[in-house]
Amino acid sequence: MSSNRTVLLITALVIATTLTTGAQKRAGLMGDLLTDIGGVEQKIVGLANAIPESAYDWRPGPGVRSVGEALTHVAADNYFMPAALGVAAPAATGVSGTDYKTVTAYEARKRTRAQIIQEVVTSFAFLKKAMTDTPDARLDAAMKIFGADTTARSTWVATTTHLHEHLGQLIAYSRSNGVVPPWSK
Repeated sequence: MSSNRTVLLITALVIATTLTTGAQKRAGLMGDLLTDIGGVEQKIVGLANAIPESAYDWRPGPGVRSVGEALTHVAADNYFMPAALGVAAPAATGVSGTDYKTVTAYEARKRTRAQIIQEVVTSFAFLKKAMTDTPDARLDAAMKIFGADTTARSTWVATTTHLHEHLGQLIAYSRSNGVVPPWSK
């Protein structure tokens, strides 16, 4: 089986599993955010698979993230935001919730298209588990992130809006490269 077919199969299995497990059953704000993130995940992973490897180095201008870099950034922050809330990122990522330089180092690693897609898929699974495991009673807990006073609730909302920002970016990138988003066909 080719690496592209393997990535597509793994992606389909992760999405199918997500749709049939606890992420959709959570009530309240976290349930709403998890449902939203599941939709964003489907679209981002769909774009990652639809954009050809030849376009992964494309960038709209100097100093702006390429397609591959934008996708890697999504994965990095999917690890970083839970880590900032105290959920340790997988050791292999090297991401620490107290040092954004570890995110920069993660993003700087060279990866193939298939590896980037797999990192995005794996990072979404980590993010959704961290969100699912956050009890409602902890949402109002005061904390400092990026030196600012905040709460877990605000951080999870910011995580969700951040993903939408990059979904919009990736839609523009895909269309700039002649790729129609899969859900728009």
